[in-house]
Amino acid sequence: MGLLSLVPMEPSFHTVIASIGSSLDAFFDAVSAFFDQLAAVGWGALAFALLLHLGHLLCRSRAWFNTLRAAYPNERFRWRRLIGAYVAGVGINSILPARAGDVTKIYFAKQSVPNSTYPAVTSSFFVESLFDMTAGAFVMLFAITQGVLPSVPQLPNLPAFDLSFWADHPRFFLFTLTFFTLGLLSIYAAVSVRAVIFWDRIKQGVVILTDFHRYLRQVASLQAAAWLLRFGAFFFFLEAFHVGGSVRNALLAMSVQGLSTLTPFTPGGAGAQQALLVYVFRGVASRTTVLAYSVGQQIALAAFNLSLALIAIFLMAQTLSIKSIIRRGEAERKGAEAVAEPPTDPATAIDPVGGER
Repeated sequence: MGLLSLVPMEPSFHTVIASIGSSLDAFFDAVSAFFDQLAAVGWGALAFALLLHLGHLLCRSRAWFNTLRAAYPNERFRWRRLIGAYVAGVGINSILPARAGDVTKIYFAKQSVPNSTYPAVTSSFFVESLFDMTAGAFVMLFAITQGVLPSVPQLPNLPAFDLSFWADHPRFFLFTLTFFTLGLLSIYAAVSVRAVIFWDRIKQGVVILTDFHRYLRQVASLQAAAWLLRFGAFFFFLEAFHVGGSVRNALLAMSVQGLSTLTPFTPGGAGAQQALLVYVFRGVASRTTVLAYSVGQQIALAAFNLSLALIAIFLMAQTLSIKSIIRRGEAERKGAEAVAEPPTDPATAIDPVGGER
């Protein structure tokens, strides 16, 4: 009996459905509020916000290009190809959950960099995440000091499935986290025969970190510029929907977006983002205004990102089938992993850093 008590009870089907329904209700309420206030939108501020968002994407794609250029110094590839890969991934992530766009981003990057490998391209994201985690921590710390974020006991009461589900079932969350951690360790143990080759390719993707001055000059500086552009985009989005553009409001909105996308059950954290914004801006603007802003910004960004993604995908793959690209990326990645099995004869081995077999 004591052993069984350690295993959390799985949330009931009805509980999950009720949580999802509550989250969707919050999102559709926001959609209704958006269309009710559509005539009042500041279109000039909205257009400028999207322009700043484009600059943010270009800076990030250039930083990624420099990371891969350090990983493959002897290969020739173009920045515009990496721009296409980056915006394709961002666009798909705007409309599909579970980071499906990352598969597309990695696939196109692998096609764009000659002799590159999937582990190296994937690990290059870690370089980008270092600065993002640091900057994001400061933004989140600012939001915490303002005392406007909901406390953990309040999360289950928010109409957002992404947040309330885990907050309402903490034991199930810990069980799930432990299960996946042990699963990853088991997978690593199972493929330990290939660990040396795999690890060398992983290190290749983050080689720019071994030259700190180059990293600061070619990656961190561009990411800093991208964060400033992102801050400016949020400022003008808030202005466009009459919530009020200010340093405080823009930083709070950025922190909410970060929180709402921690668990990718919905594209862009839809539902969770609306619930959090209403709570955070409860003393700044009316609920209707905040809802109109939240869904208006999501719609504008999703439409803009998807338009860029479709253009990039068509130019690079001569197709507009997103599902086809995702399937192609998954299939090629799995095929590359199968080919990467180390040979039994050491005389036929190839330098693991030199590329695919």
